[in-house]
Order: sequence, then C-alpha cells, then structure tokens
Amino acid sequence: MKFSTCFLLFVVLLMFAVFPQTATSNNIQVSTPVLTGQNTGSHFTQVQFTVTWDNSWRDVVNWDAAWVFVKYKGNDGVWKHATLSATGSDHTAPSGSTITPSSDGKGVFIYRSTNGSGSNSFTNAKLHWNYGTDGVGDNDLVTVKVFAIEMVYAPTAEFAAGDGTSGGNQFTLTTINTSNATTAPSGSGSLGGQAGGYPTGATVPTDAAYPNGYAAFYCMKYETSQGQYADFLNTLTSTQASNDFPNSNGNKRHTISVSGGVYASSRPDRACNDIGQTLSWAYADWAALRPMTELEYEKSCRGNQTPVAGEYAWGTTNITAADAISGTEDGTETVTTSGANCCYNDRLFSGGDGGDGPLRCGIFAKGSTTREQAGASYYGIMDLSGNVYENTVGLTDAGKGYTGLPGDGALDASGYANVSNWPSFARSKGGSFNCTGGNIANLQVSDRDIAETGGAGGSSAGFRCVRTAP
Repeated sequence: MKFSTCFLLFVVLLMFAVFPQTATSNNIQVSTPVLTGQNTGSHFTQVQFTVTWDNSWRDVVNWDAAWVFVKYKGNDGVWKHATLSATGSDHTAPSGSTITPSSDGKGVFIYRSTNGSGSNSFTNAKLHWNYGTDGVGDNDLVTVKVFAIEMVYAPTAEFAAGDGTSGGNQFTLTTINTSNATTAPSGSGSLGGQAGGYPTGATVPTDAAYPNGYAAFYCMKYETSQGQYADFLNTLTSTQASNDFPNSNGNKRHTISVSGGVYASSRPDRACNDIGQTLSWAYADWAALRPMTELEYEKSCRGNQTPVAGEYAWGTTNITAADAISGTEDGTETVTTSGANCCYNDRLFSGGDGGDGPLRCGIFAKGSTTREQAGASYYGIMDLSGNVYENTVGLTDAGKGYTGLPGDGALDASGYANVSNWPSFARSKGGSFNCTGGNIANLQVSDRDIAETGGAGGSSAGFRCVRTAP
C-alpha cells in the first residue's frame, strides 16, 4: 500500500473547559495518524489515531465533544477534505466513546458514551475514509492530517429570546418552542412578525429551516484561536491564504505572521481577532461547520433557564474586567485581577505581553471556579461575552434566507466560502475587549445594538462555528 501519513501532532487548544456549573482545565491532542486496513475492492481505508483531553464531561444536561475531520494531499500538493463514511458502524469507537458521523461525510463527533467526568484517552480511533469517492487511486501516495475542534452539545430545548427589558434593541421576551422559524411560538412575545417578538428591522425568516436555536446543535467551546486560524491558512493554496490572511500582526495583540509561505502565531491559544465576516465564513466552510445565528447565540448563553434582566453569558449581571496577566503568555498564563471574569473595557494589561486586545480563550476557568467566575455559559461554552465579538447570522437583510447548510471543506479559488444562502454580511453579538462606556451593554446576552445596526469589524471581530447535530 502506498499511502503515507504525516508527522502531525495537532494540538487544538491548551486551555480550559467548563461544565454547566463548574470549570476545569483541558488539553486536547491528536496523535500522529496512521492509515490502515485498506480495501482496494471498495476503495476505502481507515485513518487511525488517538485523541485525548482532560476534564471532559457528560451529564444529564449535555456533553463536550471533539469535531474531527481529515484533510489529505496528493502529488498536486493541494490539501483537500476527506470524505468519511456516514454510517456509524463503519468507524471504530474506542472503549468509553461514541462516534457519530455527519450525514454528509465531512467529519465525526467523538464524545463520552456514558455520564462521567475527567480525562479522556480514546486510543486507536479509526475513521472510515472513502478515498475512492474523493478520486484517490488505490496506489496513490497521499499525506493526511487529522484536525479536532472542541465543541459543546446544546440539546433540543425551548429557550427565551430577550430578557424582558427594553434596552439594546432586543427581542420582546419570546419563548422559542418550535424548530419551524416561520411559525410563531407561544410566549409573551411572538416570532410571527415584526409587531411581536422581533424589533424594528428584524422580520420573520423566509425559510422554515432558518436555525432559530430550538433544534440541537454543537457549538465551538471557544472562539477561534490564532493558532487554529494559522493552521487553516497553512492548508490553503498561496492565493487563498493570501486573501484570507488578516495581516494584522502587532495590532491589538494579534500575532499571526507569515515567513516563507508558512503561517504561524506566537500566541496560538489567544482568541483570533481581526477576522470579519468574509474570513469567518471561510474558516467555517473549510472546517465543514457553519456560522451560528443570533438566536443560537442566545440559547448557547442561557440554555433553557429563565432570563435575567441585563444578564451576561454566565447568567448574572456581575462583571469584572481583567487588568493583570501573570506568567508568560504560552497557554499557561492566568489573570490575577480579583474577581475578573471578562475581557472588556479596553484595558491596557499589566504583565504578560501587555497591550490591549483579546486574551487566551477560556482564561478565566480554573479548577475551582463557578460558572460566573469562569465567564461560562449554561452549557459550558466560554467567552460568549467579551474578548472578541461573535460574528453571527442575523434576522435582518440577507440573513433571513439562511438555512443552516454546513460547509463542505472546500473553498473557492480565491479562498472564500461558497455555500448556498450564507449571507454576505455578519451581525455581531457578545461584545469584545474594546467595549467601554455605553458600549459595555453590548456584552449582554440579549443586546442587539450591533446585530441590528451592523457587524463589528477590525481588531475586535472574532468568530466561532456551530453545526446542526446529526
């Protein structure tokens, strides 16, 4: 067999994960992949690897998972997205784990098979790669990379949009209790039209499949990091990478640079800023994920809990800005400001690298922190308030026709997303490191000032992806 594998040791994040109520450290790694068990009759092989991470969980609320996908390149030197089997039994799940593939074959979710918490070591997972479907010959020489992104499962559930206050151009308090986005749900508000739950300018979606948050989905546990974005750039053609490169090294703690055609970040665990809509959508398409909607953002924050007026993503109105960084910013640094649980108010940090800009993803979570202290959402998703804005699909202009199709792993020749009904404009939620004065309200879960008036751009713009659950 003439398949070969790369030397890759892919580390997604050296950061922190949280449970719905508590928070603990996390370290996800994927071992060097091996190709084994080639079947030339049916033109498939198995991609074997071990995935590990610390302080994982599965409980009565939800679980965390790894979204795993494979890229390969042949003699043409171009990285392409591998087509995996959509049949679960074709994959080999290590003891204690479950593998659930996507129906389009673009990746799988790997997660705990039973309730529990602690470290995972899922040894010798095997993913069934239908290489014949991708046009790879039985005797072709290829190199493969396995990528893993930490995700959190948000189960099917009704939830509240809006928090019952009138500020921030938010939704009238509305219960979302149907997956049909064109049907008005019950509650004190209505999604049946502008006069009900939608504020001025936000009208009912034009397609019932608009992801209104009710149905289950997976959301990235962290905002896209600078290391993840650099890894993305390194699998693109030179033209694609040049177009998708923010070229913001040195501005607001952005550290991605390029040398000899290779992209790298000196602070890979730091949230990636200066990625507006075009670059956000490109990353989502490449990873076979998709942009989240502003309604999915609200559900990601509060889950099925009763809204608190003016609440932040951690479910209270208590907020303290980070000022001081302790340690070298190598993924082990901490914030020492007493009570700090959010990166906002445009602070000039003391310690670490200094400057003003985003912090390491998940930096507020420690082994003993509560949800509020960690700045965590109900489902255990980090940094939904502050750090960098969340680029979302809004309920205005082109966003109304969005149907939640995921990316297919392939960008156009220029390096941009090319998925049907993905809007050409993002609407931002959650606030960022540079929110000060009256703009601090942008960090609140239900605030829609930026989502209504336009998307945030420049150094404060960031992104995380979602995917509708299989």
